[in-house]
Amino acid sequence: MSFCEHCVKGVTWHEGTPQGKWEKIGGVDTYVATPTVEYAKDKAILFLPDALGPQHINNRLLADDFAANGFKTYVPDYLNGDPIPPDALNPGQLFDIMKRWFPTHTQEFTRPPLDAVIAALKAAGVTSLGATGYCFGAGRYVFDLAFENIIKVGVVSHPSLFKTPDDLAKYVAQSTAPLLINSCTNDAQFPLEASAQADALFAGFAPGYKRAHFEGLAHGFAVRGDLSKPAEKAGKEGAFRFAIEWFVARL
Repeated sequence: MSFCEHCVKGVTWHEGTPQGKWEKIGGVDTYVATPTVEYAKDKAILFLPDALGPQHINNRLLADDFAANGFKTYVPDYLNGDPIPPDALNPGQLFDIMKRWFPTHTQEFTRPPLDAVIAALKAAGVTSLGATGYCFGAGRYVFDLAFENIIKVGVVSHPSLFKTPDDLAKYVAQSTAPLLINSCTNDAQFPLEASAQADALFAGFAPGYKRAHFEGLAHGFAVRGDLSKPAEKAGKEGAFRFAIEWFVARL
């Protein structure tokens, strides 16, 4: 497994002031976005960010958007306080993610804090847990949680770090979580042939399946799209809208 060039490229800082708060959940630093209106206390969204982690403003602002739509949202720091530094991704910088970062961010290191947060949420009364993942947090972690039926609903946007078609077939065989995939044209991690494989394998998947395709966009668009470009802005907003609709109908 490896990352693609768009996983560590084109970081766009979105504008806004995060409204959530940092809390210790299960002993893990977690960004928590809480709705300002009445919401179902037994439901929550687990937001699994890309390699920039919950520290990156784009991820926190997006979590706030989920909360604004009525879902308490938790963004665990499953990267253990060590996300990819955004300034290492600027033009001219040569940050080797596979050699300098990935070896200490495999499931051996990242799954324990994620499990701790999930256990704490369950102990606090959360019985219906949805997960939305982006890049690093999508293909591997949303899928793994779905394999174990820990989550009730899954959403992945430009997923990475899984095997196709093996993990797709495993999801169909083992999971009861309806799945939404936000895919795009230019994505080495989830290329067009993988999209076609997903559509074929999930045909008739009883829990529910949908794939939203965003033509002309590249890996990372749903969280790091350049909002000054109409197509990327529409893609980011479209992926979010589909995710909200998926959770509202199924969580």
